[in-house]
Amino acid sequence: MSLAAPPQDPHAPRFRVRPPAHWMNDPNGPFRWRGRYHLFYQHNPDAPVHANVHWGHASSADLAHWEHHPIALTPTPGGPDEAGCWSGCTVDDGGVPTAVYTGVDRHHTGLGTICLARAADPDDPLLTAWVPPAAPVVAGPPEGLDVVMFRDPFVFRHAGRRRALVGAGHADGTPSVLLYDCDDLTDWRFAGVLLDGRDPVARAAFGDRATGWECPQLYATGDGRWVLVLSLWDGHPWTTGYLTGRLDAGPRFVAHTGGRLDHGRDFYAPAVLQEPGRALLWGWSWEARERGGADWAGVLTAPRVVDVHPDGALRVTPAPELVRLRAAGPFVTAPGRAALPAAYDLTVTARGATTVSLLRSASGAELTVRLDPGTGTVTLDRAGWPRPGTGAPVVARVPPGGELTVRVLVDGSLYELFAGDRATITERVYQRADDIRELDVTGPGVAVSGWELVPPTRG
Repeated sequence: MSLAAPPQDPHAPRFRVRPPAHWMNDPNGPFRWRGRYHLFYQHNPDAPVHANVHWGHASSADLAHWEHHPIALTPTPGGPDEAGCWSGCTVDDGGVPTAVYTGVDRHHTGLGTICLARAADPDDPLLTAWVPPAAPVVAGPPEGLDVVMFRDPFVFRHAGRRRALVGAGHADGTPSVLLYDCDDLTDWRFAGVLLDGRDPVARAAFGDRATGWECPQLYATGDGRWVLVLSLWDGHPWTTGYLTGRLDAGPRFVAHTGGRLDHGRDFYAPAVLQEPGRALLWGWSWEARERGGADWAGVLTAPRVVDVHPDGALRVTPAPELVRLRAAGPFVTAPGRAALPAAYDLTVTARGATTVSLLRSASGAELTVRLDPGTGTVTLDRAGWPRPGTGAPVVARVPPGGELTVRVLVDGSLYELFAGDRATITERVYQRADDIRELDVTGPGVAVSGWELVPPTRG
């Protein structure tokens, strides 16, 4: 089934990965196998609520056409994952695709186990069948660290060896990332704390609100630097952050700088796939509305290419393959007013203070993006469509300069803004029946181009 099938709910994104119905949260185990991208995700196949967590599964040959597959991982009655197959990663273990994930049982209190599930047929390019675990490879956190949160393994290679990270939180409120040696995936050995919230760079980047670091992801850049991606947990999903630095012998992560990974309020638990020459990232965007009668909840963002600028700041851009979703010709090529489709890819380059209006209510309120190259600010003002808890504008900051480019990807209720290649904002905006989708761009020397998103044609 194509992910671009028309949704029953006009708020449902058509071009991003989400199950046909019911609950989705974290992306899991993005993986390239036999010429296809595989993307797994947390999924309740029975209801649009967080419970009974399985691994859903979709794949693509080109990051534009995505197809659903049967559920990959299912909780095993009486097994270490009987209450849920939670987040993890997927690796090639001697030619066998292997899911490394968090299993939770009926009695867990935030402490998961680390489980393995292997592809039943490695020659199957669609990876449609998986063999569940008999027992966990790690039964719980190491002793002596007073760990009260333990989950989300991520396997990587460093200095010719395979190692793993696990997200953790401690009883005193300190978040951390634990490190394991796991050259043999069936034999894990605790190797210490890679980094914790007392690190001065991490503290300067994130403050001390988080009590746990979830979904740790680590990737190398082309110039030898490393990026540690973290989901900041304060009893609930809060926000996401990154740290750039070096990985010393041990290994030990030495952070140089860091910041917010996404400045929006509807983005969490990103997962990274490192390919030769680039790293791709997907995040989970939850529903920022009451569910009402909707039979679905949650969507994954567009794939993003992530790298690092010379100053250590994160570089984030939409995957170039997304241009395959554009219609044959643009619907707008100059500033002014134009009707907006339900899904589009819009680029605006401002050379002075510029306002981009994307939605107008019956009362005259406007959803706007304000660009100010001189101050290096991009402001999403959605006061007429307040998110639960606040209607405050969202501000992302980039280095000031003579011009500022913003690319806006909109798919149903999912809004993804890319401020140059320096900052992103992900928010959910739910259009009302009497709202009008209309583009209005005002500013000096502004350039505009926009394409409707259409179901991709193979070829």
